[in-house]
Amino acid sequence: MTLRTASAIANPNIAFIKYWGNRDAALRLPSNGSISLTIGGLETYTSVTFDESLSSDHIAIDGQPASASASERVSLHLDRIRLVAGIETYATVESRNNFPVGAGLASSASAFAALSLAGISAAGLSLQPAELSRLARRGSGSACRSIFGGFVEWYASETDEGSYAESFAAPDYWDLQDLIVILSGEHKGVGSTQGHALADTSPLQSARVADAQRRLKECRRAILDRDFFSLASIIELDCNLMHAVMHTSTPPLMYWYPETLQIMTAVSKWREEGHEVCYTIDAGPNVHCICTSKHADTIEERLHHLPGVVKVLRAHPGDSARVVPSI
Repeated sequence: MTLRTASAIANPNIAFIKYWGNRDAALRLPSNGSISLTIGGLETYTSVTFDESLSSDHIAIDGQPASASASERVSLHLDRIRLVAGIETYATVESRNNFPVGAGLASSASAFAALSLAGISAAGLSLQPAELSRLARRGSGSACRSIFGGFVEWYASETDEGSYAESFAAPDYWDLQDLIVILSGEHKGVGSTQGHALADTSPLQSARVADAQRRLKECRRAILDRDFFSLASIIELDCNLMHAVMHTSTPPLMYWYPETLQIMTAVSKWREEGHEVCYTIDAGPNVHCICTSKHADTIEERLHHLPGVVKVLRAHPGDSARVVPSI
């Protein structure tokens, strides 16, 4: 007997208040809560087929057999799904992305959100959103946020049951745009999972975590009030704090390129001139320039003239992960 195939699409997200470091690495319980925006237009499509004729999981990413490390990580997550479903059947997984993978654009978030939803659906189950979020978190912490659309908060907790995400404002709540400046589409040298394990080696991590509740409150308020300049101030501060922890970890993590700093400097200058734009950067060199729609055309044109810019992806607030017809 072959269980049915199911497919899902999920979007990555960009964290405004960052997740960096775990209080429990095995469960991926974060050291602090986080807030993100789900990114529309960037997508991971994943199909899962449980097939009793298989003697192992077969995993392909973007048309190629997955690497040994990626296959192991996906199979481990399939084990979690199998445990929930009460089955032992191996699966074929096919996953495709329309944006660079492993380059600091939260590809693991969309990947494990899509895998969780497709896998649960292929097993014939349906989970409540919080349960699905908790499952996705086990595969990749930030994946718990990509289950939801719009503006999303992930709660820190000392327990598995208490650490999940939920949306607090719909995608159309605020007309923000994300201009994603691609400086490199290459895989980063140190992945986020490895980076999280280094966070506590930085003397700055405890201070970053201690101030997180204040930043979360300020970010949430700025979004709900649609107060762009308050949002800009708090998300740039939070970004800089996370990268300060990275820079002072042992060994240090240096994700920025010289061009990354040039973009950060330019964005700050443009905001001083009155443009509604700010930057935030995940674990990689590429820069997310968050702006309001009325300023997006001007900012995008200026970004194309900066050195090192390969391309600019223009995104908007995205929707929740969803089951789609299999291709």
